[in-house]
Amino acid sequence: MRDEPLTIEAVPGSSENTTILRLRGPLTMGTLFPLQDGFRAQASAVVILDCYGVPYLDSAGLGSIMMLYASAERHGRRMMLAGVSERVMSLIRMTRVDTVLSIVGSVEEAE
Repeated sequence: MRDEPLTIEAVPGSSENTTILRLRGPLTMGTLFPLQDGFRAQASAVVILDCYGVPYLDSAGLGSIMMLYASAERHGRRMMLAGVSERVMSLIRMTRVDTVLSIVGSVEEAE
């Protein structure tokens, strides 16, 4: 599972100036650079990371998400995570990152 690639699809959200990044595959040290590039390519005020297809997240992946969140905040943008699996959520809770990030159950809820 950890050797699988991470695919990212950028789709417009239903709200103006919102982009959804659909992530499919594990977010690890070996796959985080495409996410960083894909996020930076977005000019939307709101970016939703659709994590429904992310089965695994390691500490490097979590660090990358936090870096993207901090970057969004610095630039007056908003970033949310949606559809996070229980396995990924357990790491987020264990590291107490859930007290910082906006995490919702689904993309529809995020929009």
